[in-house]
Amino acid sequence: MGKTKELSKDVRDKIVDLHTAGMGYKTIGKQLGEKETTVGAIIRKWKKHKMTINRPRSGAPRKISPRGVSMIMRKVRDQPRTTREELVNDLKAAGTTVTKKTISNTLRRNGLKSCSAHKVPLLKKAHVQARLKFANEHLNDSEKAWEKRYFGALPLVTKRLLPSGIWLLTTGTPHGGDEPVTHQ
Repeated sequence: MGKTKELSKDVRDKIVDLHTAGMGYKTIGKQLGEKETTVGAIIRKWKKHKMTINRPRSGAPRKISPRGVSMIMRKVRDQPRTTREELVNDLKAAGTTVTKKTISNTLRRNGLKSCSAHKVPLLKKAHVQARLKFANEHLNDSEKAWEKRYFGALPLVTKRLLPSGIWLLTTGTPHGGDEPVTHQ
């Protein structure tokens, strides 16, 4: 069974005091309402390390300080197309040497993801000609005709921020009806 709770420092010190007074594990456990194995573990820790508080967990410390993380998040929030290389150079200028992978991990830990921007392919001659043909055919159309023909069938998406901080997206039609206007 997994760990359920952590005992306070006062309870641990009381267990050690009762043990040094000569009481056994079972008696201490009954008196304080703790399991005998818990009492034994605390006393063994005290005998080995001469302290009852938890020791620091294992693991490497973070390469980027909290201040560096806030600097990264601010820059990405202000300039979303910032590259990882630019962030690495900014941190290097501030005195911290990190890799691009560390930047990616930091962004992911803070709810963002780093991704590569793809280049948009250039239009081919056939596409350019098709666009010109379409534009020439509809050059004299009125604005109403454009709205009715090309935007009438599209659902209108509205975005609104709820008090809970969640964005609500709703769809409707631009003319207010239940069905969108069909193409003619």
